[in-house]
Amino acid sequence: MLSLHIDYSRIQFFMSKKFICIHGHFYQPPRENAWLEVIEQQESAAPFHDWNERINFECYATNTVARVLDSENRIVKIQNNYSRMSYNFGPTLLSWMEKADIDTYRLIQEGDRQSRKHFSGHGSAVAQVHSHLILPLANLQDKITQVYWGLRDFEYRFGRKPEGMWLAETAANTDTLEVLADYGIKYTILAPRQAKAIRKIGNADFQAIHNENIDTRRPYLCKLPSGKQIALFFYNGNVAQGVAFEGLLNSGKAFANRLLGAFDGSDEPQLVHIATDGESYGHHHRLGEMALADCLNHIEEKSIAKLTNYGEYLEMFPPQYEAQIHENSSWSCVHGVERWQSDCGCNTGGGYGRWHQRWRAPLRFALNWLRDELIPIYEAEAGKYITDVWKVRNEYIEVLLDRSEESIDRFMEKQASRVLTKREKVHLFRLLEMQRNAILMFSSCGWFFDEISGLENAQILQYACRAIHYARQVADVELETEFIFRLSQAPSNLPEYGDGGGVYEKNVRPAAVDLTRVGMHYAASSLFERYPDKLDFFNYSATSEFFKRIEAGNQMLAIGRTVVRSKITHSEKHFSFAVLHLGQLNLIGNISLNMDRAEFDEMYEKVKSSFEKVDLAGVISAFQKYFGPEKFTIWELFKEEKQKIIDQITEKNLRDVETSFRKIYENNYQLMSGLLVAGVAVPDAYKSAVQYVLDRDLKNFFYRESLEINDLKRYLDEFKKWNIGFTDESAFKLSASERIFDELKKAKRVGIPLSKLQSLNDVLTILNDMKVKPNVWKSQNLYFDMMHQFDSRNRAYPSPEWKEAFLLLGDLLNVKIEKV
Repeated sequence: MLSLHIDYSRIQFFMSKKFICIHGHFYQPPRENAWLEVIEQQESAAPFHDWNERINFECYATNTVARVLDSENRIVKIQNNYSRMSYNFGPTLLSWMEKADIDTYRLIQEGDRQSRKHFSGHGSAVAQVHSHLILPLANLQDKITQVYWGLRDFEYRFGRKPEGMWLAETAANTDTLEVLADYGIKYTILAPRQAKAIRKIGNADFQAIHNENIDTRRPYLCKLPSGKQIALFFYNGNVAQGVAFEGLLNSGKAFANRLLGAFDGSDEPQLVHIATDGESYGHHHRLGEMALADCLNHIEEKSIAKLTNYGEYLEMFPPQYEAQIHENSSWSCVHGVERWQSDCGCNTGGGYGRWHQRWRAPLRFALNWLRDELIPIYEAEAGKYITDVWKVRNEYIEVLLDRSEESIDRFMEKQASRVLTKREKVHLFRLLEMQRNAILMFSSCGWFFDEISGLENAQILQYACRAIHYARQVADVELETEFIFRLSQAPSNLPEYGDGGGVYEKNVRPAAVDLTRVGMHYAASSLFERYPDKLDFFNYSATSEFFKRIEAGNQMLAIGRTVVRSKITHSEKHFSFAVLHLGQLNLIGNISLNMDRAEFDEMYEKVKSSFEKVDLAGVISAFQKYFGPEKFTIWELFKEEKQKIIDQITEKNLRDVETSFRKIYENNYQLMSGLLVAGVAVPDAYKSAVQYVLDRDLKNFFYRESLEINDLKRYLDEFKKWNIGFTDESAFKLSASERIFDELKKAKRVGIPLSKLQSLNDVLTILNDMKVKPNVWKSQNLYFDMMHQFDSRNRAYPSPEWKEAFLLLGDLLNVKIEKV
C-alpha cells in the first residue's frame, strides 16, 4: 500500500512567503472656489450638494465600514478596509473631509492605527505630494514645497512620519526621487511601464525592461546620483487593469483568486500588489468596497497568503535588485508626462473622441510664465520681513493646517525677522497666499481631461486669477493682460469660447471676489438672517458697528455700517450699506467704502423716513444721493448664498402654490376618481395638482417628528392609484435613508420605544413592497454594532416584544441574525 507523506512544514514555509498588498489612491481634484475656499453647489452631483459629498457617501465612508456577506447575501461582518489595505489620501481631500464628515475622517485615521497592529508597527497610510502637481514638470522649489507640505500634512493627520509617498499620477524622474530621498521617504509606488532596467545588486550590468515585463513581485532599490537611495514598488498592471476597467470587483472572491493567480511556484518571497484609484471601491464600481472587503476577508480566513503593506514587506525583505526608471514617466500617459503639456493623444474621449488637446502646451506655457513672473515679486516683497523666503513658504503649511489666531501668532513669531505691524502682516499673508495659489494652479487635473473650458481647467485658472490679484495688491504689478494673451494661444474645441482667453473671460473672471463684493453679499444677507449683526460666511466675517432692519409687509429695508474681514489674509474693509427688498426677487442695494459717520447718520434718517412713509421714490432718490448710481441686485451675489436667499424668498410663494394645488386636489378628488373608474383620462391640470401635493407630502414625511405609518401607506397608495412616479426618487431615498439612520442613532444613545421600533419596521416593509430601495448601509452598520453589544455584554432586551421587533429590523436591513 502506497503511503502518501504530506510535508506540512514545507507548505507552511511556502505560504509564509506569499504576500498581498492592495493600494488605493484616494483623491479628488480641488473644487473649492478660489476666493471663498468652499465648494459651491454642483447640480450634477444631486441629490448631494457636490461631488466630494457624493463620492464620500459612495466610497470613502463606506470603506470605513465595509460589509461582508454570507451565501444568502446577509451581513456577517463589518470591517474597516483601511486597516487591511495600503492607501493614500490627497491632503486637499482630507482637509475638506475634516470639516464635512469628521466621523469618516477619524475612521480613516483609525484604519492606519489598526494597520500598525496588523503589520508589525508599519502603518498602511502613505503620504502624497500635497497639491497633486506633476512633479517632473515642476521647478525644483515647487517640488520641495510639495513634498514638504505633503509630509507635514501627513504628520498632522496621522500622528507619525510617513514611510512612503505617492507621486501624483505616479509621475517620476530622478530629480523628483532625489527630493523624496532628501526628506527621508523610504519608498514610492510606480507603474510597471516606468521601469527601464534592472540588475541584481552586486552585478555590473543592467538588463533592459521591454513591454513592461518587470517582475512586480519584489521591491527594487534605486540608487540616486546624490548617493541617496529609495525603494521602488512596481505594481501588477494586469490585475490593476482588471479592477479599474474589467469588472473584477463584481466578485470579491474572484478578485482574491486573480491576485493569488499572480504568484509563481518558487520559494522566493513574493509580493503581489496593485495600485488603482481608490474611488474604484464604491464610486466607479457600485458596492466595490464590499468586493474589496470580501477579497481581503477571504485571503485572511483561508490563510492562502498574508496581507501586508509596503513598509512591513520592505523591512522583512529588503531589495535584492536595483532598478532604473524611465525619466518623466507616469501611470496614465503612455508617452511619459506629455498628457500634461502636449496633444499626445491621451484623452478621455470627450467630443466623441474628435476633440484635440492642442490647448495643453499653451496652457502650460502661460502658467509657467505667470509662476516665473511671481517669483521676483515674492522674493523682493517677502524679503522685507523674512530672511529665507522659500523656507518660510514651506513652513506656511503650519498655517494652512491651523488658521487659528494662536497658530498665526506662533508662525509670525518664528518666521518674521522683526515684529510686524498689522498692515505688514496682511502684506506678508497676501504674498504667501499668492505663492499658494501659484502652486495650486498646476494641479494635474487641469490637463487630464479633453477641453480647456472644463470645470477642472476653470478651477486652476481661478487659482491663477487669484495669484494675479495678489500680485496687483502687493506690488502694483499688472499681469492679467499678458496672461490672457498667452492663454489666447490655447485653442478651445468649442466655438463659444474660442480659446483659453475666452474661457478666462467667461468662466473665471466673473467668479472673482473682493471684500467689496463680500460686503454686498453681507448687505443682502442681512435682510434674511435671524442674527445679522455678526455673520461668518465662507472665509470671511462681518461685524456691524450699526445695523437696523425695518419691515413693512412684503417689503424690507436694511441699513448698516460694517467691517468685513478676510480669515485668510486678515485684511479688512469698513463700509456703509443700504438694501431694499420689494418682494419676489426684486432687491436693490448700495454700498460705500468712504462714507463718514455724519453722512451715514444723515442718510439713515432720510432713507428710514421715506420707507416708513411708503415713499419708495424717496428711498431710491436717497440711495442715489448718498451712494451714487452704482447698485447691486440679487444676481451679483455668490452662487451658494444667492440660492439660499432665493430659497428663502420663494418658500413663502411655494406655500401659497401648495395651498392652491391642495385645494384643487381636495375639491376635485371625487371627480378625478370618477373619471378614473370610468376609464376616462384625467386632465393633465388635475394630475399636475395630484403630483405636486403627493410629492410635497412624501418629501416632508421623513422630516416629521413622528413617522405616522398610515400616512406613508396612504401616500404610496395614491401614487399607485394615479399612476404617477416620484419627481425626485433619489432625493426621497436619501431622506428616507437619513431618517432611518437618525432613529437608530437615537436608539443606540438613549433607547427606542417599542412603538418607534415597530414604525421603522413598517416603513422598511412598505418601501420594500414598493421596490423603493433606500441606501441603508449606515443603518446596517449601526444595527450590526447594536446587535453585538447585546450579544457581547449579555444585555437583556427590554421585553420579548421589543426583541422580536429588533430582530425583525435586522432581517429588513439584511443583517444576519442568530435567533436565540
